[in-house]
Amino acid sequence: MQALNLKLDWESEKSIEEQRCRQTKRSHKRKYCALAILVKDGALKEVTSLAPASNWETVADNMSKMRGRVLIPLPNTGAMGRKRNKFYMRSIFILALCIFGLLQYHNFNYLDSRDTMVSDSVTNDSVDAIMSMVPATLHKYLTPHTRNHSAALQLNSSGAASIGSGLAASTTISFDVYHPPNMTEIKRQIIRYNEMQLVLNEDIFGPLQNDSVIIVIQVHTRINYLRHLIVSLAQARDISKSLLIFSHDFYDDDINDLVQQIDFCKVMQIFYPYSIQTHPHEYPGVDPNDCPRNIKREQALISSCNNALYPDLYGHYREAKFTQTKHHWWWKSNRVFNELEVTRFHTGLVLFLEEDHYVAEDFLYLLAMMQQRTKDLCPQCNILSLGTYLKTFNYYTYHSKVESMPWISSKHNMGFAFNRTTWTSIRRCARHFCTYDDYNWDWSLQHVSQQCLQRKLHAMIVKGPRVFHIGECGVHHKNKNCESNQVISKVQHVLRIARTSNQLFPRSLMMTVPSLIKKSKLRKGNGGWGDLRDHELCLNMTLPTR
Repeated sequence: MQALNLKLDWESEKSIEEQRCRQTKRSHKRKYCALAILVKDGALKEVTSLAPASNWETVADNMSKMRGRVLIPLPNTGAMGRKRNKFYMRSIFILALCIFGLLQYHNFNYLDSRDTMVSDSVTNDSVDAIMSMVPATLHKYLTPHTRNHSAALQLNSSGAASIGSGLAASTTISFDVYHPPNMTEIKRQIIRYNEMQLVLNEDIFGPLQNDSVIIVIQVHTRINYLRHLIVSLAQARDISKSLLIFSHDFYDDDINDLVQQIDFCKVMQIFYPYSIQTHPHEYPGVDPNDCPRNIKREQALISSCNNALYPDLYGHYREAKFTQTKHHWWWKSNRVFNELEVTRFHTGLVLFLEEDHYVAEDFLYLLAMMQQRTKDLCPQCNILSLGTYLKTFNYYTYHSKVESMPWISSKHNMGFAFNRTTWTSIRRCARHFCTYDDYNWDWSLQHVSQQCLQRKLHAMIVKGPRVFHIGECGVHHKNKNCESNQVISKVQHVLRIARTSNQLFPRSLMMTVPSLIKKSKLRKGNGGWGDLRDHELCLNMTLPTR
């Protein structure tokens, strides 16, 4: 009876639902509405025929809850399928990324272990290990041949060694004794070198071409580092087309012999004429009447020391050993661009290096490629930088990538190059360079860029460096062991891995977007450059001497 009542109720409700479906305007909704009625009708027939009488009340209860509602099944839009597909794609991508990373890690570990085996039992930073990574023909640059040693050798022998004599005999073998040049001779030699402007090996490699790179190397006294720089230069491709100009602020016969031994390209030596070496007891050296660095200005005025009126912005007085580096850099730049006969009409690139740098064998190749791509990759760039200060780097990732940003003195002062156009604009700002109270030439150059140049210094920087800093000691840093070869060995090892994995000599360059760079603020100088004598000497170097 209950099933009959339930069926009658559904029949009346079914007619109402069918009428509602016919009134629906959209065809797909009418379709789903009719489908729902068929589903509900079939379910009722199945339940009333199979369910036992004891459960009819439950069935009736459930059917009553469905009254007034039409069950419309949702269309299959494929959303769940798309979610599954996205999940699978992400999983596959992450898995592939992990496999790629493991392969790279294994590859570098393999190269590292293979290179370690080459050195056998020799430690990485030993002289033997370093020599083993240098071609035998270049060992001559690493082997000291110093003149500064005692040239008298006395050999004493007993009387028994003398023929036909029972008396003790003494045999002395004398060589020509080397006498270091005195100050008068040093000054005379410096004048002679600077006047001669002799280019060594020009008869072998021909005159300097306008598209050749001039490499200017600032040299002080660290001959050990200079030896390794020369070895690295000798292994560079196209080095025979370049002109090496060694700019010295210390006259030393051993350094001169090393430089004049170079036979793989054209070479010239110039000597900074206002060095501390040639002016040890007078300005620009240390005058006995100069004010001590830490004396108070009031005390300096009372003592009437030379520069009492001109402390730096921190209240300190000049130190000659720090001011010399800035003077030397400014002098050599003016000398190369404006005074030397062989270079004063050169419009190509001039690359600036220092004695404690080390170059990769493709540094000239990459520099030429950067110069060619400047117009399309970075039209605003007027400096090309081959060196960056990175603790760790990966040639596989960075070997062909470059980026551009405003030139920053603390990041882009190593192995950078510019042409005569850029130099002319810098030289016009000589007063800003020469009067800025900072003894660092690179900070002064950044001050020129920020305060004077209409077209600021903007650099294209190679992300995988081709110029490295190997010096453990210098003006700003003093380590316990200044003769350590650890950094040299590390650089050699890095370049060997890059070479064996074919990461040098890229076929093309790719410009990358640099990380977010904060706008460089106007910096307060480091001081050490408050003395008016330094300002005047610097400005006088800018004046033509011919």
